[in-house]
Amino acid sequence: MTAADVWLPIPPDEIDGLPEGPRYRFWDGAEEFPADPADCGFYVVPYMKPAGVGVRPLPLMRSVRVVQTLSAGTDHVEPGLRDLPPGVRLCNARGVHEASTAELALALILASLRGIPGFVRAQDRGEWRGGFRPALADRTVLIVGYGSIGAAIEDRLVPFELARVARVARSARATERGPVHPLTELPALLPEADVVVLSTPLTETTRHLVDAGFLARMKDGALLVNVARGGVVDTKALLTELESGRITAALDVTDPEPLPSDHPLWRAPGVLVTPHVGGPTSAFLPRAERLLRDQLRRYVNQEEPGNVVLVTGAEAL
Repeated sequence: MTAADVWLPIPPDEIDGLPEGPRYRFWDGAEEFPADPADCGFYVVPYMKPAGVGVRPLPLMRSVRVVQTLSAGTDHVEPGLRDLPPGVRLCNARGVHEASTAELALALILASLRGIPGFVRAQDRGEWRGGFRPALADRTVLIVGYGSIGAAIEDRLVPFELARVARVARSARATERGPVHPLTELPALLPEADVVVLSTPLTETTRHLVDAGFLARMKDGALLVNVARGGVVDTKALLTELESGRITAALDVTDPEPLPSDHPLWRAPGVLVTPHVGGPTSAFLPRAERLLRDQLRRYVNQEEPGNVVLVTGAEAL
């Protein structure tokens, strides 16, 4: 018997096609819970809330069987799973953010290479300032973290007449577009890349993956683009390289985040910062609702959910 309550961060009456059976409760991180957390069997974590909000009810959810995030990453929820009984499925939002995040990655690449931030500042001053800028055409792009978002980024790079796309993931595999190299081959690939795009989850393996050694292997003039998690990059090491002028960066995520107003990263040369806006676009809601309908249908029918990335009491998937 599954617990009767389902907690949703979207009002249930705004989601067409939810399966009948559960009691749907709306909770988007408010101070008061909508019902007793002990009766919740399926918990959808509120999206884009401050650290700690989404895990707050977890210690009280003694009957929960599925924890569903609406983000691609789950690192913000995983610390709360230690309070749960064995067998709880943690599911991510694969299929929700690929389009939006890939769009932003491409926008950051093009804006940085073509000098758009400088043109905007010149426009504010009423100055007509031309110049010679690098194109994306004929460049080599290295995608570090070749999951569904990494693949979506490559899909959008295809029309730009690149010299090469190299792909790196935790382990080697073959794809229709070409080989995916294991992380162990990353040091040899970095010196060849004009643009390095980070789209990897934040794990113990990838935390500070981009350290001083990683950055030192990047070629002079290369661009680092981070649409993954801020903790993938060692901010101090990145600042050292940016201040030398040897590389540039475009960052949708930072460490710390939000970035304090007095943080030197704001004013570092050659950096473009956007405030973690890869996912929240008009594409989010219809894809999130589609995911929830499918996952809740599986839950009601007592089927295995999709997108399982971790099971409590077991090894990470």
